[in-house]
Amino acid sequence: MRVAIYYNNKDIRLDEMPKPQPAPGELVMRVEASGICGSDVLEWYRLKKAPLVLGHEVAGVVEEVGHGVIAYKKGDRIAAAHHVPCNTCHYCLNGHHTVCDTLRQTNFYPGGFAEYVRLPAINVGRGVFRLPDEVSFEEATFIEPLSCVLRGQRLAGLKPGQNVIVIGAGISGLLHIKSAVASGAGKIFATDINPYRLNIAKRVGADVVINAGEDIPSHLKERNQGRLADMVILCTGAISALKQALSSVERGGTVLLFASPDEEEVSIPIRKLFFRNEITLTSSYAGNQSDHLVALELIRSRRVTVKDIITHRFPLAETVKGFQLTAQPDNSIKVIIEPQK
Repeated sequence: MRVAIYYNNKDIRLDEMPKPQPAPGELVMRVEASGICGSDVLEWYRLKKAPLVLGHEVAGVVEEVGHGVIAYKKGDRIAAAHHVPCNTCHYCLNGHHTVCDTLRQTNFYPGGFAEYVRLPAINVGRGVFRLPDEVSFEEATFIEPLSCVLRGQRLAGLKPGQNVIVIGAGISGLLHIKSAVASGAGKIFATDINPYRLNIAKRVGADVVINAGEDIPSHLKERNQGRLADMVILCTGAISALKQALSSVERGGTVLLFASPDEEEVSIPIRKLFFRNEITLTSSYAGNQSDHLVALELIRSRRVTVKDIITHRFPLAETVKGFQLTAQPDNSIKVIIEPQK
């Protein structure tokens, strides 16, 4: 089978690997669509593991069924989660499935930028989702990233009517805007340095868009009855954006670190920010099985539309073009790879 092997963002080579075969309890999926995630192009994270086949936002059709699998048959339309929890450890039992050791060790093989992937038995049992007819394969690639967004907003405690600012209007930022709208948030603000992304943020539900180079707190107070934001969602790793996030949160509000900061350590003015202000600083990682199921239903019901933020589609042989667009997204949002083309 054909695979796209990642060496770096500018060097992704089309190659051949043996088609995987299912062991008992496993499935082989023919990949019809695979989304490029922002984390796929983080070279500080990916290069140390290269060369490898990336791709975890996948949807396709059951190609082969391992012995003992009765829930699925050849030809079923499915999406799959690459990481799944054990559901029995201390973390899972306390509602933190995405920090489970099992979740951090599970994956499918070899990766979504391939014609076929093998889904291990644990993934088949806890991370395969049958697709309704009204959900296309490319729409289904959003189940995983949307599940991450939903989990982040849930852990951060977003309530209906709260005013939100999303800092960074890339793909995750746009999904946060769409999810906040679906959750009944109040006024939604979005910032970015790129006018193209700001225009899309406005189109998908942001009430106010602001160039990130401007005085964000002043804009918030001017358009929000003199208050800052109840919820600040950071969707970019720039340290300047982190500083903006910390200066944009209202007393009693929450800052959700959805993106990892570009630097290992940062300085936070604890006394000025947190003492007496009851500000919550939190983070989130990935999504669990229930988050995936909610994401699928939101996409199916069109309460969260996703097709409108797909900007590019490439065949497997042109995966490198998709990575370059995603790494420098001046005129792109979501890039989908179609491995069967």
